[in-house]
Parts: sequence; C-alpha cells; structure tokens
Amino acid sequence: MHGVNMIMNEKPDLILFTGDLVNNTSEEMNDYMDVFSKLNAPMGVYSTLGNHDYGDYTHWNSREEKVANLEKLKHIHSELGWRLLMNEHVALEKGEDKIALIGVENWSAKASFKKYGDLKKAYDGSAPYPFKILMSHDPSHWDAEVRRSYGDIDLMLSGHTHGMQFGIEIPGFKWSPVQYVYKQWAGLYQEGAQKLYVNRGYGFIGYPGRVGILPEITVFELA
Repeated sequence: MHGVNMIMNEKPDLILFTGDLVNNTSEEMNDYMDVFSKLNAPMGVYSTLGNHDYGDYTHWNSREEKVANLEKLKHIHSELGWRLLMNEHVALEKGEDKIALIGVENWSAKASFKKYGDLKKAYDGSAPYPFKILMSHDPSHWDAEVRRSYGDIDLMLSGHTHGMQFGIEIPGFKWSPVQYVYKQWAGLYQEGAQKLYVNRGYGFIGYPGRVGILPEITVFELA
C-alpha cells in the first residue's frame, strides 16, 4: 500500500503499467485487488502484458485452463479500472497537446521468450500524432524493431529486467549481471531523437528481496 500511496501523492495526470502483474497465475492478485484499485488518474491508468502474465512458466492441465487464466487476468485489469492495451493505441489530449499512447503485448528479441506483440497493428493510425509513447514490456524490443522501423516513436517504456534484483548503483556507476544479457536494463537510454526508459520493477521474482537495485516508481514530466 505504501507504494500506491507514493504514486497517488505525485498527483499524476496519467499512470502507466508495463506488464508482469503476476508471476504465474491470475490468482496471485486475489489479495491485492483492493490495493491496486486505488490507482487512478484524470487521464486514466493504462497497462500492457509482460512475459509472466501469459502463464508460460507453470503447469496447466489443459490448454483451455491456460487460456482461461489469461482471460481472467485481462478481466482483472478491467476490474482495477485499468485500460489494457492489446496491440493498439489510444489518443491522449491535454489542452492543445496530443499524444499517441501505443501498447503492445509482450515482444522480445530473445529466443527464449515468445513474441505475442504486434507493433504494426498497434501503430497503424498513430502516425499523425506529434508525440508517441510506446509501452512494451521487454527492452530488447527497442533495438530489434522500434529503432529499426519506427523512428517516430519518441519514447518507449519498458520493465522486465528488474535489474536482476541485484547489483550496484552509486553516482557515476551502475552494474548488474543482467547487463550481460540486456544492453538496456535500467534507467534512461537515448539513440538520436528516440528514448527508452527501463523501470527497475516494483515487485520481485524468485528471491523475495533486492540487493543494491531498489524497487522503482518512475515519474515523468513532459514539457
């Protein structure tokens, strides 16, 4: 609840969640609905799916059971009041400013992860908007597809790496073993006019804690 209060104390215009609401099954949210449902913002709360949301890392008795779990998780986003973006975009307007918010399902350049996302489908129709934000869970998507084919996507927001929940971050120095797998793994990156921000994550996977890589809530101010 402390983290949710921190977010709401910022009085955000918009809240974005870039995936991995659960580690394996939708039932993990049963005890947290009342907490996360308190997240709200004037321009809405938007979300995408991460690799763990699909139930790919647990045993299911049937394909139908796995599909039902994912459908339940999608419904949970709706119950929380979040708008889940499934390979689509929405228009955001504040005053005279207009932004295209693009959200894709999980897409990774790493062979061990499935590609559910369809950026072409999500992007179609967004070209006229002067500023575009892409929500894509896995940061490897940036170099592999976004920068190569979508040069007008100004900002991509990702998560996924958790900074491996282990590393060192001090002024002027940042290290984690995850950097040997992911070129972009925490913080802000820029190539030309395009930017990528990789959030260090709010929760955990496996080890129930962090060493050196703290949980993160990122606040952006667009001028």
